[in-house]
Amino acid sequence: MSRESFVYAAVRTPFGRFGGALAERRPDDLAADVMTAALAAVPGLDPGSVDEAVWGCANQAGEDNRNVARMAVLLAGLPTSTPATTVNRLCGSSLDAVMIASRSVEVGDADVVLAGGVESMTRAPWVLPKPGRPFPATDVTAVSTTLGWRLVNEAMPAAWTASLGECNEQLAARFGVTRERQDAFAARSHQSAARAWDDGRYDDLVVPVDGLDRDEGIRPGTTPEVLAGLKTSFRSSQDGGTITAGNASPLSDGASAVVLGSAEADLGVDPLARVAGRGTSALDPQDFGYAPVEAANRALARAGIGWSDIGAVELNEAFAAQSLVCVDAWGVDPEIVNAWGGAIALGHPLGASGGRVLGTLAARLRHSGERYGLAAICIGVGQGLAVVLENTQVQPR
Repeated sequence: MSRESFVYAAVRTPFGRFGGALAERRPDDLAADVMTAALAAVPGLDPGSVDEAVWGCANQAGEDNRNVARMAVLLAGLPTSTPATTVNRLCGSSLDAVMIASRSVEVGDADVVLAGGVESMTRAPWVLPKPGRPFPATDVTAVSTTLGWRLVNEAMPAAWTASLGECNEQLAARFGVTRERQDAFAARSHQSAARAWDDGRYDDLVVPVDGLDRDEGIRPGTTPEVLAGLKTSFRSSQDGGTITAGNASPLSDGASAVVLGSAEADLGVDPLARVAGRGTSALDPQDFGYAPVEAANRALARAGIGWSDIGAVELNEAFAAQSLVCVDAWGVDPEIVNAWGGAIALGHPLGASGGRVLGTLAARLRHSGERYGLAAICIGVGQGLAVVLENTQVQPR
């Protein structure tokens, strides 16, 4: 008999700015913070009945190394008998963790799985390449592990290893996405995020950490006119550059967690949503921003629905350019996309963002009463992920 998987709870930390309020918080501690909060959100759940923890993390070069999932399980006080694994699909890591967890429930390998992800981009270390022989005669350069390519294999074509920003400049030029559209999209992200916080939309989704109780990067007064004054970051404006620090997501710190379980799991609360479909896709590495397009289409097909059935979309805003390209390709009403703000305003701690978009999607469906929603994310090196959720409070027609 086939089984279904459900989201029972979703929480996250506030997302801190690079070098900001969460800079002193280790990533394994951040992960433990949200694990504890997620369990508290399901008071009927005995921590000993968690079959496994699946956790996403993109860096894993510093304090988040050596299976941060297992470290966080121990720090959160779960029984030492709780297995845990860390997965790395870069920006999609925590959404991948949710997908893995939901499959585990559906095939009967688990009844309750704790999924999520963490990233401290502030605390990501510098690394040195290890020489084949001791005492090299040449200079050695320390490389930041915060974001992007590092210690690149020379066999990789140069087109594949361009910076994330340059890749999105190429995407914007290919699809004719103007600087003006990008700035307008970014300003809406900040304004929507500020309004959602003021309206209490995040009160049940976000747990304070180290005195931070609100996403640190939101600028409520942001307007397209303000953003138009910023310099481009990857190409000069004379060379057609359109991407700035204002229409791209910032470096961030934070964590997210999702409790998934079967219909038979006795957790003392009703599920928030059913995992109705999943999709993955891959294409040329430099086109990574476009990868959510096909991932979403595949997730919809597996859910047995179409775009006309979707009432809410949560798309991680790595860059305004790639977000607009995806929204245009899907042909959806832009007003249903990131109605409570997106990563440009909220922040993008790589390993945590997938759990954030999924948790926000479940909350938005509950608030709006829409039946179906889609969460999607682009991933460096040319991949995309998407998940369709069904609001369990809506009766099928």
